[in-house]
Parts: sequence; structure tokens; C-alpha cells
Amino acid sequence: MRDLIDPTADQGAVAPSCSITSPDGSESEFMFEDEVQVVAVKEIADGDDLSQRSTESSESTGDDRAQWGGKLEFLLTCVGYAVGLGNVWRFPYLCYRNGGGAFLIPYTIMLALVGLPLFYLEVAIGQYASLGPISVWRINPLFKGVGYAMVIVSWLIGLYYNVIISHVLYYLVASFTSELPWTTCNNEWNTPFCREYDYSNQQTIGNSTLNSTLVNFTVIENTTAIHHSLITTPSEEYYNRHVLGKSSGLDEFGSVQPYLVLTLLAAWVIVYLTLLKGIQSLGKVVYFTAIFPYVMLIVLMFRGVTLPGAADGIVYYLKPDFAKLLEPRVWSDACTQIFYSLSACSGGLIAMSSYNKFKNNCYRDALIVCIINCGTSVFAGFVIFSILGFMAQEKNVPVSEVAQGGPGLAFIVYPEALSRLPVAPMWAVLFFIMMATLGFGSEFSIVECVLSALTDVFPQIQPRKFNIIFRTVFTAFSFLLGLPMVCKGGIYLLNLVDFSVGGFPLLVVGLFELMAISWIYGYNRFSDNIYSMLGSRPSKYWEICWKFISILVIAVTVLMNIVMYSEPDLDGQTYPAWAKSLGWLIVMFPIIVIPLWFLAKYCTDGGWKLLREGVKPLKSWGPSEANKKFEYRDNGVTYRSDRSAFAKLMSSNLSNMTTNTTLSDFPFSSSNVLNGPDMA
Repeated sequence: MRDLIDPTADQGAVAPSCSITSPDGSESEFMFEDEVQVVAVKEIADGDDLSQRSTESSESTGDDRAQWGGKLEFLLTCVGYAVGLGNVWRFPYLCYRNGGGAFLIPYTIMLALVGLPLFYLEVAIGQYASLGPISVWRINPLFKGVGYAMVIVSWLIGLYYNVIISHVLYYLVASFTSELPWTTCNNEWNTPFCREYDYSNQQTIGNSTLNSTLVNFTVIENTTAIHHSLITTPSEEYYNRHVLGKSSGLDEFGSVQPYLVLTLLAAWVIVYLTLLKGIQSLGKVVYFTAIFPYVMLIVLMFRGVTLPGAADGIVYYLKPDFAKLLEPRVWSDACTQIFYSLSACSGGLIAMSSYNKFKNNCYRDALIVCIINCGTSVFAGFVIFSILGFMAQEKNVPVSEVAQGGPGLAFIVYPEALSRLPVAPMWAVLFFIMMATLGFGSEFSIVECVLSALTDVFPQIQPRKFNIIFRTVFTAFSFLLGLPMVCKGGIYLLNLVDFSVGGFPLLVVGLFELMAISWIYGYNRFSDNIYSMLGSRPSKYWEICWKFISILVIAVTVLMNIVMYSEPDLDGQTYPAWAKSLGWLIVMFPIIVIPLWFLAKYCTDGGWKLLREGVKPLKSWGPSEANKKFEYRDNGVTYRSDRSAFAKLMSSNLSNMTTNTTLSDFPFSSSNVLNGPDMA
């Protein structure tokens, strides 16, 4: 169906009639009773699903969709969304593990070939359509499952991400003290294996309060030698035994940790209050959550590089090992880290850019955010390894013995290093405030992505009153789903969800997204869309990346991850078989939605009818022209044959029969069968 009113006509008073073109091509004249005033002319594309348009919220289809208060709000929101906890604890660890400074080569290449193209593509389609990550798939309704997969991934990430933030909040509260609680072994949660490090004599000292018998031998202060593999530090025991109450595995799940329940509740309350008014409130909060972490990073950077041994840590962090570049795992880690780092393919970029003005320069924003994000990752490595170099010199051990990745870096190694600084509680407070703002900056955008996507799809929750109820119920439900991760065995579940969500789902979503837009929707159409916003078309570089290179790189990375797949573990402890199966279910949860939606949409939109028609025999089905004289019935038509044709068909022996023999003389002939009692 095309325009009811000619879009080239002058707007204003027009004749009270219009021409309507029906689907069969016929035209008819429609007369209006009164004069008509044209206020807007909008084309409805052929094949557009009007019923779907009417069931989606007016926010996603009208011109009253909320917008950012300024260009800086969108930019800071994207920076806060992309720059998160992974920039602090994941990238520096990957960098030194995969060749130090040499890792920056594959990382930069993957940024140029995969990260930037995906980031630019997502902010462009979100801004062009002003729709969330689900509704935006009007661009290709059969691939709307990709949008649902994005939202599911964001939701799962948001669930465990807020649990990590709850750990940060607990450490932040515990840091408001004159003596940090993870510096000694004289606490109720410590074991006889706990050893404080005497930095003055560069040796471990025993537990001064615990004299107990354990495993048939006695540990008495500093007199009994213990194998170094059994020795634990105060910061390790504080995190594992006091904060987490860590059990032996998922099989021993245990009860919840009360203090973590409170901090998790506080984290979700903060998220709820921040997002209560949607982007209107989020756009103001990001001025703090996106900028403050950089202030803290700079302060910690200057403090770190002035410490003795800092240079050793920085050299260890950046010293290139070019031989590592020959290992496929290094390139796979670089590509996967780009997805982690830029938060691509999880729907948040589409959701945030959908609130932009139509003419906003999204190309410039994409370049700025990607450069800031990756620069932050490298800069955070200097901050972390300068402190680790100081700690290694204090212990007189190599940097490799104190370097860790993941939560162990943030909650064990770095707190121990902070405890060695003058006025340690102050530095601990600053560090965990920085970690909290980094975490919340990403969590706000992750949760808002899910909320705005569902609001776009379901108009019932779009009005202000119902939207507040929906956001309240959603955050409360998410809080309840996070409770298993704050049980004594919850850290194993958290690690399993993180391992499962952050790999295959993001890569698969990115692969389908690129194919659906660059090939099925078509690069030329997409280029026209960008031209209508920016006034210029993408260069040949973007076309080559979107159509070929990015798809190829992601596909190869998926294959490499399959070939080099390693089972999840936590601190060297493997998971039971049922937990591994649970992990694969988490992996498949968002991925399976893509083909299921495709099949459901295909069948309900006429595909099932087409399939039934496709399995029916054609009208031309039947014997060849030479044999059509033989009597048979097909599709209600009866064919008859003469004697010679029948004889030739049956066998040469039948041709010797008497000429008086007719077809009806044979008891097995089709004429007798057709005229038998069963056919009457």
C-alpha cells in the first residue's frame, strides 16, 4: 500500500478526495465530507506489517520518543556502557598473558576489522530507526530473533554484573576503617594456613592466634613449616572465606551470605532509582559515573608510578613477546576481548542511539567512544601493573607470581597492594569508589537496554504509571534471580554464567547481525540510510568490513573457539557434569531464539502454506505421454488404454493374446478395480 495523499502536493487545504490503490492494483476514489488539512505524509512500505505497528508502543513509532538532553549525554553514556570492570581486570591480564606489548597488535587489528564496524553499524541503525534492539528488526522481520537474543544476553550479563558490584560495595563499606580487615590473620575467618608477609624481613610469619591441630599435624605459630601450595594470604581468606563464604563447589551450594544480600539489594535499588525515569535520569547520572573513574585512574596512576618497583611491573606488562603472535589463541582472545570491551552485539548500543536526534553525527561518536574505550583498557594496565610491580618488589618475587586476572585481581591482589600504601584505607576507598562507578556505569545501560526494548514491544507498559510498575517488578525479579549467586557456592555459578554468556552468544549474534544487514537488507540500502542522516555515504573501507572481513573474522573466531574449547573452571577446580550441561544451556538460551523465531515467523506468515503447496504433486505428474492411454485414475481423472498399449506396457507375452481380449477381461485391470463395489 502506498501513500493515500500525494507527497509532492503542497501541504495545506486540498480537495476532499484521494486515490486509494488496493493490493490487486485497482484504484478507487474516496470522497471526504469536509475539507482535509494535510499535516504529515508518511509512506507505508509494501509488505509492512500494520498489525505489528499497532501493537508496538507509540514511543517507538511516533515523533514523541524521548531524546538525550544533549550530545554529551549520549557520548558519556556510551563511554560508561563500554568502559566497565573488564577494562580494569580482564584486559591487563590478557595483555601480559598473550605477549605483553605484542598483544596490542592483534587487539588493534581486531578493533579496526571487527570492533569499529560493529559499533558504527549498531549506533547507525538505532539512530536511523529510533527503535530499541527488538523493534529495530523491522529491517528484517525474520531475523527479529537476533534482537531477542541481544536482550537475553544483556539481561543475563546484568544479573551477574550486579552481583560483582555487590562485592565492590561490600569492600567499599569495609574500607571505612582505621585498619583494613584483610591485612592480618588474627580474625575469626582465618585458618592455620594463613600467613602474613613480613615486608621488612621479606618472609611469611605465622598466625599469632591460631594454635590448632589440623589433618593430624599441629600448626603452632611460626614453628611448623607448611608447603607453599597450602599457604594463603590474609586478602585471599578475607575474600574467599569471609566475603564469599566459598564452599567446595556447586554441589555444596549452601545458604546465602547475609551481608552480600544487603549489598546486592542496595545495588539494585541504586539501579532502580537511576532508571526510574528512563534516559531522562540516566543522562544526568552519567556525568558522574563516566567521568569520575578517570579521575580516580589518574590519581592511582600517579601514585603507582612513584612507588619502588613500579617500572618492573610496567615493563612486565608491555614487554613484547612476538612469538606469541603465532598462536591462534592470542588472536581469538583479541577478537573476543573486543566484544567484551565495546559491549557490542548485546543491544545496548542500539538502545542508547535510538534516543539520538536523527541528524546526530553517529560516525564521529562511534570513533570517539571506541578510541576512548580501548585507550582506557591500555591505561588501566599501567595503573594495575605499577602497583603489582611495587608489590612484587616488596615480596622479592617475580611479577608473574602476583599477577592475576578476573575478580582475583580486584578483590585479592589489588587490595593487598593497597594495604601497603601510606593511609591505606583512603586509597582503598578511592579504588572501590572507582570500581563501583565503573560497574554502575555499565549496569545502568545494560538494564536500560532490556527495559527500553521490552517497552518498545509491549505498548501496555508504555504509559508512565504502568512503566514505573513494570520497572519496579523487573528490578525486584532480577534481584531475586541474583540471590543464588550470593550463596556460599554462588561464585561458581557466577563464573559459569560469565563464561557461558561472554563467548559464543555474542559472536553468533554479531555474525547474524552483519549478514542480515549487509547482505539481506543490503549494503546499498544501509548506505542510503546513513546518507539521509549524515549527508555522506560510508567509505569503501566500511563496505568491505561489513560485507566481507568482519563476517569472516567472526566466523573464524567461532570455529577457533570450538576447536580450542576448554571447559570452565574456577581457580583450577573443574565443574561437575551437570554444571557443564547447565553452562551449555545458558549458551544456547539466547542463540536458539534466532532460528526458533525465524521458523515461527516464516510459518505464520505463509511459509507453512507454501510448504504444503511445495510437497503436493504437480499437475504434470503422471505417466509419460506414450503411456497415458493406459487406464488409471489420478486427481479425479480417469485414463483408458487400448489393447496394444497395455500389452506393450505389461510384457511381450501379453502381445500374443487373442485380439478379442479387452482390458476389462483382466481381473486385475484398473477398470475392474475402478468399477468394483468399493468404488460404488
